[in-house]
Amino acid sequence: MSTDTDDQVLSYPLPAPSALEPPPEWVQLRERCPVAHVRLASGDSAMMLTRYADIRQVLSDPRFTRDLSADGAARTTANEGGSAFENAEAAALVSGERHQSWRRLVMKWFTAKQILAMQQRMETMVNSLVDDMVAKGAPADLLASVGFPFPVWVICDLLGIPDIDRDKLAYWSNTMLSMTQYTQQEIDAAQLEFRQYMTAHITSKRDNPGPDLISELLTVVDEGQRLTEQELIFTAQGILVAGHETTSNMIGKMMAMLLADRARWEQLLQDPALVRTAVEEALRYDANSGFGLPRFLTHDAEIAGHSVPRGTTLVCSLSAANRDERAFERADAMDLTRTPNPHLAFGAGPHSCVGQTLARTELQTVLTLLLRRLPTLALAVPPDALPRRTGLLVGGLEQVLVRW
Repeated sequence: MSTDTDDQVLSYPLPAPSALEPPPEWVQLRERCPVAHVRLASGDSAMMLTRYADIRQVLSDPRFTRDLSADGAARTTANEGGSAFENAEAAALVSGERHQSWRRLVMKWFTAKQILAMQQRMETMVNSLVDDMVAKGAPADLLASVGFPFPVWVICDLLGIPDIDRDKLAYWSNTMLSMTQYTQQEIDAAQLEFRQYMTAHITSKRDNPGPDLISELLTVVDEGQRLTEQELIFTAQGILVAGHETTSNMIGKMMAMLLADRARWEQLLQDPALVRTAVEEALRYDANSGFGLPRFLTHDAEIAGHSVPRGTTLVCSLSAANRDERAFERADAMDLTRTPNPHLAFGAGPHSCVGQTLARTELQTVLTLLLRRLPTLALAVPPDALPRRTGLLVGGLEQVLVRW
């Protein structure tokens, strides 16, 4: 690979040998070309970052905005209406002064105390899902049996949405994260359905509040301000997208990584106290996290010694940064005892994921109960035969076939 960033334009996302392996270009890019030219699925040009320190710098710098609806920003998808990143109204809620107010209101529902109160219900749900999977017999798709239904149930519980509507939520979530999987007509129709559904749900909660986030946000006040109905809808949308699809896919990838090398699973069976650090290491080691975090430059900047002009769209490859040898000793090895582990799976800076405590708890709950219930769990297919999920901004697997 050339050392000159202007010599080569790479198609993004970069292809990888398998669903669990990283693109071989990452090592070379971090070493020789930390600010690389890429072409997105839309055909637009952007710059990709792969080094840990550079990405932390960008995610913490207010000059790099999340608003990809701005004039000159690259489109992440070929769809005419753009992706979740290009929604100007949603971007306004998570940018500037209003963002901090919104974050304070929402964060009250993602504290350790609040998540602990949900713990027993989570364990009950996972046990029920595992019961159903075992009853149907092996081989089973762990992703379809546990990975996908569990997080969307948690989101239903959090938002006060009836469990019977979880399939609708899952479909709406997928369309909001589409790069190439859905047509613009399908995306527009799904977003309209979601907006209508949430508008009716908010009205219902206003009349009959319950112990859920929407009911709480209808009454809570921060610095004299309440969330508008539009902001409530975008809050629900953000929680759905971040809390369902990413966690569902991570459950599948985490289990695939741990079962791909039997020594890892046996290590956890021998020492279940490693569940917490194992989850963190799975988040770091994940080579298939998806598109990454895009940012748009409103001012000229210098990154890794390169002058990057205002109007540039940057793509922060979190997975590549989490494999950076400068930040992690033996970065290419999965170490279930690794600590500290300051990975970037949940972003960094003022826009880091508000639901990361919930996501961690969900992952730990699934892993703990599977270790306890199914100690003989194993992949039913070779690791390199696991099918990669494509067409969405979030990376994942189509299925994880297991036996026990």
